[in-house]
Amino acid sequence: MQAYITMKKNLILIVAALFIAIGCSTEYEILASKENISLSSDVTEQVIERPITFKVINSNGFNLSPYSDFFVDGVKIEGNKFTADVVGVHTVTAVYGLVTSVPIQISFVAEPVINFRKRMLMEDYTGVWCGWCPRVAHAIELVHDQTEDGIAVAIHGPGSNPSDTGYDPYTFDTSAFEATAGLAPGYPKGYLNRNIQWAFPEPNNIDQAIALTQGTNPNLGLAMTSASLGSGNSINLDVNVMFGKDFTNDLKLVVYVLENGLVYNQHNYTSYYNGDDLLVGYVHNHVLRATLTPMTGEVINAADTKTENTYRRTFNASLPSNIANPNNIEIVAFVLDETGRVLNVRKTSLGETQSIEIL
Repeated sequence: MQAYITMKKNLILIVAALFIAIGCSTEYEILASKENISLSSDVTEQVIERPITFKVINSNGFNLSPYSDFFVDGVKIEGNKFTADVVGVHTVTAVYGLVTSVPIQISFVAEPVINFRKRMLMEDYTGVWCGWCPRVAHAIELVHDQTEDGIAVAIHGPGSNPSDTGYDPYTFDTSAFEATAGLAPGYPKGYLNRNIQWAFPEPNNIDQAIALTQGTNPNLGLAMTSASLGSGNSINLDVNVMFGKDFTNDLKLVVYVLENGLVYNQHNYTSYYNGDDLLVGYVHNHVLRATLTPMTGEVINAADTKTENTYRRTFNASLPSNIANPNNIEIVAFVLDETGRVLNVRKTSLGETQSIEIL
C-alpha cells in the first residue's frame, strides 16, 4: 500500500513538471534588454561651413560614437561630424544596433563678418637721378588730392656710391626683394597693393589706384598704438590686426619706417613740375628708411586669424641711423594674403594711438 502511495505521488510530481515545462515553452518569452543611448552635440548653434560634432553614450557613460550611425534630417551622414553651407535648422538622430536615440536639433547661422575701412598701398620705386621718376610722384599727389585712403612709400635706389652718377642718398637696397617678387626691371615703376603694376603713364591712370579704395571692404583692420620714441632713441610700437572673418591661410605682416621732409635735387625729364630739368630743393616724402620685418613679411599663423580675434605684435627697435629728423618719421604697416597682395594698410606718426577702423 505504501509503495502505491509513493508511486502516485511521484506520478503527480512528474505530471506537474511536464505542465510547467509545456506552459513555460508556450507562454513565457525571455526578451533581450534594450540599450539606453543618449545623443549630444558639441554645440547646438554653429556658423555655416564650420562642423558640429555628435556623440553617443550609453547609461554607463561608454562612448558608442564609433559604433553608431548618424542621421541629419533622415539622411545618413559619414562619421559623426556635419556642416552646412546655408542657414537653417536640422534634426539629428543616432542609431546604435537596433536602438534609435531621441532626436536633437541643431542650427547654422551666417558668419558674423566684420568690415573695416579700406586703404590702399602705393609703392613708388624711384631715385633722385631718375629723370622720369617724377611721373609716379606726380600720380601719387593726384591720388592724395582725391582720397586720404592711398598710402605712399617711396623706395629709392639703387645707387649708394656718392661718386656714381646714379647716386641717391636715400637708397634702400631692394634688389633681392624685387628679383624674388618678379617686379618689372628699371625705374620708375609704381606698384599698387604690392603686386599690381600701376599702368603707364601713371598720372593718366589714377582711377586704377583710387578704385582699390572702393568696392568690397576688407575683413581685417589695423591700428598702431603707443608709437613713440623711447629712451635711447628706440621706436616702441604695437601693431594690432583685427580679423572680421576666419582666414584659413597664413598671412604676413610688413612694417616700414619712413621719413618725410628730405630735401635733395631731383632730375626731371617730364613735363610735370613746370618741366624743369632739375628740381632744385625738391622735398622727398614717404621715403623708406628701414623695415621692422622682412620686406616679404612676417608670418601671422592661421590660428591667429579667426573672427573677432586681434593679433598683436610689439616692436622695440633702435632708431635707424639714416633718419635725419625723428619728428618726420612715418610708420606704415600692412598685411599680405597668400598671393602677396595687400589686404589692408595703415600709417601712423610717432606718439599717435590709433583705434581699429570698424565700419
